[in-house]
Amino acid sequence: MNKSLLLALLGLWMLGSSLWHAFVIKNCSDVTPLSTPSIAAAVTPLGLSIIDGANLNLSSSGNFGFKKSDATANIGSVQTSLDSLVAYLKANPSKQLTITGEYGADETNATSYPNLGIARAEDIKAYLVKAGIPAGSLLTAGKENSLTWSPADSTSGLLTFGFTEKPAGGTTEEDLASKASYEGMFKPMDLYFKTGSASYIKTKANEKFMKEAKAFLTANKDKKLLVTGHADNLGDDAINMKLSEKRANDVKEELIGLGISASQIVTDAKGETQPSTSNDTPEGRKQNRRVAVVVQ
Repeated sequence: MNKSLLLALLGLWMLGSSLWHAFVIKNCSDVTPLSTPSIAAAVTPLGLSIIDGANLNLSSSGNFGFKKSDATANIGSVQTSLDSLVAYLKANPSKQLTITGEYGADETNATSYPNLGIARAEDIKAYLVKAGIPAGSLLTAGKENSLTWSPADSTSGLLTFGFTEKPAGGTTEEDLASKASYEGMFKPMDLYFKTGSASYIKTKANEKFMKEAKAFLTANKDKKLLVTGHADNLGDDAINMKLSEKRANDVKEELIGLGISASQIVTDAKGETQPSTSNDTPEGRKQNRRVAVVVQ
């Protein structure tokens, strides 16, 4: 093979190598590699915070734990904060605490409450009452929210706490009961209750009403005693309806104990729909938490 042919072949080889490097190897290196899926950072749950102005600031890195569609709170990580809250409420009896529970639209509510938010708030209210806080110092509410659940269908938080001041002094339930006059068994007699009590406050006026009503009903078996429960407008409408129904039923049981036939007692519940006075003031709301009884 002559020298000219070898030089020609060498030139072709070098040209081919250059083209290969330019169009194949370089293009391969320019290809954007497939991105590696990013791993979502774990969401750190918000800690518990209960604040009442400059008077109280309770905080915890933990919070209330809840299972999806469950109203019972896991309080293990906030036990100390709850105990401090109890001590604060006992030392400040003028405080009114509202507990608001959150719930998701995708949850199933198997409780007797209108929604899981109220049920969750009521769970903590029951804890505080058991610890010695008067039920009348605690209000509950529910709020629907978009909730995020763990793979195990649990979450933390869901409860908030707000404080207000109770009005100083003012009319008590005993005052209201003592002012309810007897005008005859065919005119409604309003019965009032101490906070957290199922028994109405006894007075000379309502005792006279019951005595005469019992005598009349005994002699007139076709007549009835209508017992109607009422509530104020604080909180959820459905809860207030249930409260008024419970009050009416509690009074019915007392009347049966007085000797009035159960067949002659009719109960009704109006919730917050028929207030006797405005609900705009604490005094007015007390007057609306009542049971009215009348012979028909």
